[in-house]
Amino acid sequence: MRQLGVLPVMTGVLLVGGVEGVQAQSSLFLAYPPPNHETQAERIFLIGTAPPQGEVLINGEVVARSQDGHFAPSFPLQLGENQFTLRYGDEQQTITITRVKSQPQLNENGLAPDSLTPQRNIARLPEERICFRAMAAPNAEVSVTLGDSTLPLTPQPDSTLLPSNLAVLTAENDPTPLQSALDYQGCLQVSQPGNLGTATFNIVTGNERRAMEGGAVSILSPANLEVVEVTAASGVARTGPGTSYSRLTPLPQGSRATVTGREGDWLRLRYGAWIRENETRLLPGAAPVTSTIRSILARQQEGATEVVFPLEFPVPVSVQQRDRSFTLTLHNITAQTDTIWLDDDPLIRRLDWEQVTPETINYTFQLKSDQQWGYDLRYEGSSLILRLDHPPETQAGNLQGLRIVLDPGHGGEELGARGPNGYPEKSVNLAVSRLLQQELEQRGATVYLTRETDRELGLRERMDYIAEVNPDLAFSVHYNALPDDGDAMNTAGVGMFWYHPQAHDLAVFLHNYLVENLERPSYGVFWNNLALTRPHAAPTVLMELGFMINPREFEWITREEEQERLADALASGITEWVNRR
Repeated sequence: MRQLGVLPVMTGVLLVGGVEGVQAQSSLFLAYPPPNHETQAERIFLIGTAPPQGEVLINGEVVARSQDGHFAPSFPLQLGENQFTLRYGDEQQTITITRVKSQPQLNENGLAPDSLTPQRNIARLPEERICFRAMAAPNAEVSVTLGDSTLPLTPQPDSTLLPSNLAVLTAENDPTPLQSALDYQGCLQVSQPGNLGTATFNIVTGNERRAMEGGAVSILSPANLEVVEVTAASGVARTGPGTSYSRLTPLPQGSRATVTGREGDWLRLRYGAWIRENETRLLPGAAPVTSTIRSILARQQEGATEVVFPLEFPVPVSVQQRDRSFTLTLHNITAQTDTIWLDDDPLIRRLDWEQVTPETINYTFQLKSDQQWGYDLRYEGSSLILRLDHPPETQAGNLQGLRIVLDPGHGGEELGARGPNGYPEKSVNLAVSRLLQQELEQRGATVYLTRETDRELGLRERMDYIAEVNPDLAFSVHYNALPDDGDAMNTAGVGMFWYHPQAHDLAVFLHNYLVENLERPSYGVFWNNLALTRPHAAPTVLMELGFMINPREFEWITREEEQERLADALASGITEWVNRR
């Protein structure tokens, strides 16, 4: 799943599962971590291999190894440099790993620079609360100067740091107390539009006063708000002004919205979402976007129902899927609807609508089955077109008529995770995808691969390919790794990752099917905002079929007969799931 460092110089050829890999030049080989590795983790695993005869010692201690000689022990790390010496017979390697502090680090001014809020220029509406934040030394006096005004910031009790999202992968995602600094905060409200100037953060410790500049603050005029149009094919809407914030329903190209706030190069749209400015264009002179809607028409297309929403202006949208229902929310809109044309439909039982707020309408499609098979949203002029895919027509017991996309993860210079002998994930992904393709085609499916050779392919290209093919199902094939503080020696098993509710049942079913029929360990089923779980044209699942970094599981992963068994089990599981729908 993750790329673990850079592949060192190799020689020779290793055939695993019919795909060329690599093998180490020397007998003792360390695959991870790379030289001069830095980490915030409290421990680290060392992944490598040596011939099974003899012993491998790390800092004088014999380490456990798999049947083929692979190892992956974990060791605690002290702050600063940690040196590990590996020995096998007459061979020796030394690696230095530096553990850096995870707590905010104070500079010479007594402030943690990355903690200043706002760091970037911001714009807000009148009377909107504007909050300032800084992490600074305990027992300090912290304030913010804005023009002629000074706002004291007060220390917050029991402040904590949230872990990385990756922490859940090792089941260690508890917040940690803030230790090296205190969290100082304060807020104000301004009623008049205008530029308030640059926020200057002041800190007083003892007899010393220091200052650091943050972002400039301005108040927008409600009478002169800008209007933008989404120019990206699929505008990325988020809950906040940055890529660390959660994604919302993507905005179809052409969507228009009023800008009610700014932070750096991010725009806050009137319905609450944030989008990068470079995914939009300004519409000079446009009035704040408020649309109306009257009639609604459903029409039959091959394999799908399309619903047409004629609007005065293209507005932002949100989607929510539930069992037996699909809800489309239109923002900045008022209903004048008297008539909706919806005949008896293969998929839709009924359409209900509700003006939830003066500017928000929910359209809820009550469906005839629990399983949803994909959707698409687009604007044609100012009309919003919603496509809801029908269940595929298949024959009992096989996959005849089903169209499936397989995405072998990584490729080219992107190696993915690596096994103890350096064998890259990209190769086993392709080998298993080819075997799975054969098994699915034998069961009657039409199968498309995002890549058929060892070539680099971007995430956007893979996602666009799935949207273009518009399959019935899509699977991204991967093998797993862990963050540095994971237990590589004892973590193994099948993991499934899904994002849209339409993929949840499929992910759970395949996970359980492989665990039970192949007697594999269970790593778990995860909701995850991954690029290859986000396509919504079909139920899409990213499969992590084992851990490359686990010495024993790696031997199972690279055994050709086990790859064949895995492909057969996956194809059988997909067939059984499809025929249950």
